[in-house]
Amino acid sequence: MHRSPKYTLNNGVSIDVLGFGVYKVPAEDCADLVSTALDSGYRTVDTAALYANEEGVGAAITGAVAAGTPREQLFVTSKVWNTEHGYDSTLAAFDASMARLGLDYLDMFLIHWPCPERELFIPTYKALETLYQQGRVRAIGVSNFEAEHLAQLLDACDVVPAVNQVELHPWLPQTELRALHASLGIATQAWSPLARGSILTDPVLAELAAAHGRTTAQIVLRWHVQSGHLVIPKASTAARIQQNLHVFDFALSESDMARIAALESGQRSGSDPKLMN
Repeated sequence: MHRSPKYTLNNGVSIDVLGFGVYKVPAEDCADLVSTALDSGYRTVDTAALYANEEGVGAAITGAVAAGTPREQLFVTSKVWNTEHGYDSTLAAFDASMARLGLDYLDMFLIHWPCPERELFIPTYKALETLYQQGRVRAIGVSNFEAEHLAQLLDACDVVPAVNQVELHPWLPQTELRALHASLGIATQAWSPLARGSILTDPVLAELAAAHGRTTAQIVLRWHVQSGHLVIPKASTAARIQQNLHVFDFALSESDMARIAALESGQRSGSDPKLMN
């Protein structure tokens, strides 16, 4: 069994550097896949209301605790969806997520997208602050926020986000945004860390994989780890779930990292935050 090292968030809460994401995992498969991930050594699981699989995540977490894994060793993230923005509606959305998860508390709750045209992410985040102050969630943060969204948030709110979860991979390394996060004490967490699989055909990455005797996915995930990102890859088979976690026993050289840095193209695999409303 492999285990991810821990990262300490800006409020002192610990999260695994490498967790398990369940975006586009069918509801009927989610409990079994998350259970497989937990059995393989994962301790952090990332879901969202949008994914329609919170019940499966909760069932797997409950099962792991019943089998002897302390709940405090597990870290569960969920997110409020765009249509639920606003103070009261966010509190209601949180209650609905918790009912689906069947948990007593949540480890982290995020705003899924800023949706700037709605002009509601400030009251939405204030609801997250309330949940945090009430002890119902151990950490709060955001997802897909760009510099201008963070500036507005920090000007109006009290709690600095623990995390900004953004699309991030070698084609889209988010260099300026990561530097801003570092200056503010916000952890960068990468969603779509493998560009939804499309980056795995890149010949440079394939060459590095062959040189290190690793899969191409392991090379990309190791790049994330060495770059200081938190990362939440999805996998749909037990073998890939285990392979993705097996990235802490080798290192990329400075030359390797430079070759990967040269792959930057700005290409996205998901939506642009400026256009998502």
